[in-house]
Amino acid sequence: MITPKSLEEVAGYVEKGNHIFFFTADWCGDCRFIKPQMPEIERHFSEWTFVEMDRDAYIDLAAEWNIFGIPSFIVIKDGKELGRLVNKDRKTKEEIEQFLTKTIQQ
Repeated sequence: MITPKSLEEVAGYVEKGNHIFFFTADWCGDCRFIKPQMPEIERHFSEWTFVEMDRDAYIDLAAEWNIFGIPSFIVIKDGKELGRLVNKDRKTKEEIEQFLTKTIQQ
C-alpha cells in the first residue's frame, strides 16, 4: 500500500493507473478494525495499487471528494472514478471484496 506524501503525488495516482484509494484515520475504530485485513484484500486485487489516504492529512481533498465517513474506498482508473464505497459504517473484508469485485468488473 502506498502512502502519498503530497497532493501532487495523489494527483499522479488519480491521473494514470489502476488505484484504490483507502481513506482512513488513526483515531477511527472502524478503520483499525479493517486495517489488519487490508494486506489480504490487496493480494486479491493485485492488479490494482492501494493508496492509503489519511483523511485528516488530506481533509480538503476528502471534502472535495465527499468523503464524510471513514473507512471509505474510491476506485479510479486512468482519471475516471469507477465506484465508491463511502459511508461511516464499519466494513467487513467480505463487503469490501464484493464492492471491489463488482466495481472492477464493470
